[in-house]
Amino acid sequence: MNARRYFRKTAGGCFRVLALACFMAFAVLPFFWILITSLKPSQEIFTFPLRYFPSKVSFAAYAKLLGFARFGTYFANSIWISLLAAAGGLAISVMAGFGLSRLKTRKSIRGFLLALYFSQMVPSFILMAPLYFTLTSFHLTNNRLILAVVYAATTVAFGAIMAKSFFDHIPSSIEEAALIDGCDTVTALFRVILPISLPGLVAIFSFSFVNIWNELFLAVMLMSTDTKMTVPVALNSFISKAGISWDIMSAGIVIALLPTMVIFAFGQKYIVAGLTEGGVKG
Repeated sequence: MNARRYFRKTAGGCFRVLALACFMAFAVLPFFWILITSLKPSQEIFTFPLRYFPSKVSFAAYAKLLGFARFGTYFANSIWISLLAAAGGLAISVMAGFGLSRLKTRKSIRGFLLALYFSQMVPSFILMAPLYFTLTSFHLTNNRLILAVVYAATTVAFGAIMAKSFFDHIPSSIEEAALIDGCDTVTALFRVILPISLPGLVAIFSFSFVNIWNELFLAVMLMSTDTKMTVPVALNSFISKAGISWDIMSAGIVIALLPTMVIFAFGQKYIVAGLTEGGVKG
């Protein structure tokens, strides 16, 4: 029995390691190929048989990208818009989530929460036409601040649902103790509840930032000036009737991945803790 149990345990461990290795290869291989393509000389990209490693490392694609293509301007636009929109969406989500958590016994709150859930099932393409005509009528297109406001609005529903799940796991007795000590509800929220909810806030901010950073269609629809483009719009502009500059495109993708990699690298501990707190009933 012991030998059979040991064999099952070893076989199960080997299977898990093999499955994890296959998943890692499936996840890392596309990034590896993009990175190698960005470092190849342009004449080696279409050689046959394929070269899995460049004969010499070339940074010509990055030089063209940052020089001729104004990619630095697009990158700065995306950083500014994504940070502002994610922070603004987080602030509104926290307020909405706190209200939904503490007033969840009221029927009106239940209906509002149900509306938030249903709003996540509405395809975003349905809202693009009325949004465009509304902003155009008020001359609010081609404005980075307005684009950030629109992005923030798109993150509020999901952020409020996540924030509610985090606040549900914080005992109301903590808030009541703060009220007894002289705090009002808003002060108790900012001085007591939010510091406890830091992992959840980081998780909401991170997911909002990544979604905004990768968004293409709203940026294409609402921005028309070249100097106000975001990174996804710039990458899409590299595709033309004459073909695709794969080396420059790959270099742009590598640079575009850096902010999201930094966020998840430094915020991994808080993101995992926040998802755990929000998904496990304590």
